[in-house]
Amino acid sequence: MENPNEDQPVLNYIQRLVAEEHRLHGTGLLHKADRKRLAQVQVELDQCWDLLRQRRALRDVGLDPDEAEVRPPQVVENYEQ
Repeated sequence: MENPNEDQPVLNYIQRLVAEEHRLHGTGLLHKADRKRLAQVQVELDQCWDLLRQRRALRDVGLDPDEAEVRPPQVVENYEQ
């Protein structure tokens, strides 16, 4: 059985992105470059959460979580919240 701790690198990356997102929001008025970066961070977060869900789903059905792949922004951005 796979070890869920194998997801730790994804979780660590999510934590770094969340910290950056909070930092950007905390600066108040965002310049164009900051708004662009914030949008990128939000897309990357969506991709990471999607990857984590894929890994957990594969693990739950006895498959290799390493088969999960980062999906393109067009896919993860169109999910219903």
